[in-house]
Amino acid sequence: NGINPLDIIAKYGVDAMRYFITTNSTPGLDMRYSEEKLQSAENYLNKIWNACRYVELTLGEDYVPSAIDPKKLGVLDKFILSRLESTIKKVTSKMEEYQFGAASGYLYDFVYDDFCSYYLEMSKVSLGDPSQCETVKSVLHKVMREIILLIYPYCPFLTEELYLSLPGHKDSIMLESYPVYDRKLVFPTAER
Repeated sequence: NGINPLDIIAKYGVDAMRYFITTNSTPGLDMRYSEEKLQSAENYLNKIWNACRYVELTLGEDYVPSAIDPKKLGVLDKFILSRLESTIKKVTSKMEEYQFGAASGYLYDFVYDDFCSYYLEMSKVSLGDPSQCETVKSVLHKVMREIILLIYPYCPFLTEELYLSLPGHKDSIMLESYPVYDRKLVFPTAER
């Protein structure tokens, strides 16, 4: 009894299959095949794809990435950056322990709940304010870039394409460093 991986790849894509396998297996135990979990993996990767496309359209073709000025950050910007740093810390810790499913769970929660459902929607309002526009664009670029780098070990093909499509990237994602926790971008008050 087996599942032909080529059939799964044809239906869902190789990255969805890789994501499913790495996030749904426990060392030492058999893994159950689940069509629903494969669909969920595909939906999650589509969510990241669509978020990246929104960020690209928002930034525009002429956008040049710049450093984030902490003095210009609004409460929402501080919130998402703080949550990002917390996620980087948790994901890195679990990856170092080879707990890929747990690491992926932290990133999944951040992408769905904090970034896509909250910050992306609220940024549409902030982008209408000329005094906040450039800061919001810098935050969108940084967060999207870090999401792509964090999910890269699970989905190398998708992330390569998304990484190269973001402004300021000409070389392969393989030459990038994995995100590192930055204490200076943690704002506990904004998170509360």
